[in-house]
Amino acid sequence: MTIDESRLDSIIDEYNAEQGSLISILQDVQAEYKYLPREALEYVAGRLDIPRVQVFGVATFFKAFSLKPKGRRQIHVCMGTACHVRGSKKVLEEFERKLGIEAGSTTKDGEYTLETVNCVGACALGPVVMNNEKYHGQMTPIKVEDLLKKV
Repeated sequence: MTIDESRLDSIIDEYNAEQGSLISILQDVQAEYKYLPREALEYVAGRLDIPRVQVFGVATFFKAFSLKPKGRRQIHVCMGTACHVRGSKKVLEEFERKLGIEAGSTTKDGEYTLETVNCVGACALGPVVMNNEKYHGQMTPIKVEDLLKKV
């Protein structure tokens, strides 16, 4: 992948190239590319004058960061206790069937990424699915197709 160094420079400069702003910088880089390309991580390490291993360590420690490209539409199925007992496993299985991928994967066309999360904090609405930060409560396997059509 080719990275836009001038764009990375503007992100880094927003934080005055401070080493203590590494997490914020990586968040902005991920917002730009939808994941953290290896080349971008190496560039950030060089600009901040910190070891690459430190940058990669932060990028792999936090679940919010991804080293793999994500789809334009990200679907998160809550698997927390409240959602689980209300059938989130069946909802997940239906998404996997409809999209032709397993949780943790992205469709070949780069349109969808399907992931599970431990809790989205909306237990009363369970099972809950998030589609690009929008919450959909009381999901059922039957509602999966309608949700995919809407997006």
